[in-house]
Amino acid sequence: MQIADSVESFVLAVTEVAKGDEPGSAVSLLLLEVSQLLLAGGRLGAIEDVVPEDRFEPDTGPEPDGEQLRERLAELLAPIDVYHEVFDPYGPPEKPNAFRISDDLAGVVSELQHGLTHYREGRVSEALWWWQFSYLSNWGTTCTAVLRALQSLIAHVRLDSPIGAAPDGADTDDDGLTDEQLEQQAGDLMAAELGIGR
Repeated sequence: MQIADSVESFVLAVTEVAKGDEPGSAVSLLLLEVSQLLLAGGRLGAIEDVVPEDRFEPDTGPEPDGEQLRERLAELLAPIDVYHEVFDPYGPPEKPNAFRISDDLAGVVSELQHGLTHYREGRVSEALWWWQFSYLSNWGTTCTAVLRALQSLIAHVRLDSPIGAAPDGADTDDDGLTDEQLEQQAGDLMAAELGIGR
């Protein structure tokens, strides 16, 4: 099953990266692995709801301890581990929150392993249900945020732009406009560029 293969590949790859044998390629490898996992997650989000065969989830035993993985990732990513994210782009405006790539990846691995346990014990529909539910409720948004952080890191390095610096051409002046006024300005500019009146 493609989803199970993607999940297992992600878990193995993150575990290998966390060993720290190739620190120079860690961010690039994590970018690739998170991207691949999100492709599998997109498939889970696009299909109709998976309904498990059993009414209650069978006990899979104790959850694996992800603390060692989290600690190894935190050590490997120490200077770049913390990133900022706005949780819901469609919710009311909020201030960005600080997250850790290491915490997020270890949490995703733990959630995926829960489904892998079901899959390995032959409960395929339970595994799919778990992966779909946890994708929609948690690891999908978590991986999306991590992907954005990793892509941003690579962009900063490749574009020779220090982290925290304003990009070239960015307006750093505080002109005192409200969000509504900025939205109106942006809409007017877009309408002018498209040649339509507002």
